[in-house]
Formats: sequence, structure tokens, C-alpha cells
Amino acid sequence: VEADLVICVPVLEKESKDQNKTLEEHMAHLLVHGTLHAQGYDHMDDEEAEVMEQRETDVLVDLGFDVPYPDRNYTPQPLA
Repeated sequence: VEADLVICVPVLEKESKDQNKTLEEHMAHLLVHGTLHAQGYDHMDDEEAEVMEQRETDVLVDLGFDVPYPDRNYTPQPLA
């Protein structure tokens, strides 16, 4: 898979602050999110969103970050 992921640093900084996340946490989440989109994941409806958010959770927790959606009931699954 080839993709260009573009991150606007001022937006990253603002969103990090608004979400009480470190820049590193939010950057990791955006990169994982964008990479999943490049692989064909989407979140146009609730079912797709659930699948994508679970995968984001799995990857981010595997990388050592907190669960990105603490208000949802996602249990991290180990990556193969």
C-alpha cells in the first residue's frame, strides 16, 4: 500500500490540547487512522466505524499507547 499522509502541525497541536493528549499520542493516532484509510478501512456508517476503531485500538495499544476511545467498550486484541 502506498499513501501520502499529511499532518498539519498547528491542527495537531490544537487537537492534542483540546483532547488532553500528548503530541506523540495524537500523532500516532492520526498516522494509524490514515494508514487504515489507505488500506481500505472507513467509518461512513456505524458498522464500519466500529471495525476501524477496534483496529485503531489494537494497533495503538500494541505500540504502547492508551486506548484511543476510552468512552467505547473496545478490548484491545493482540496483533498477529
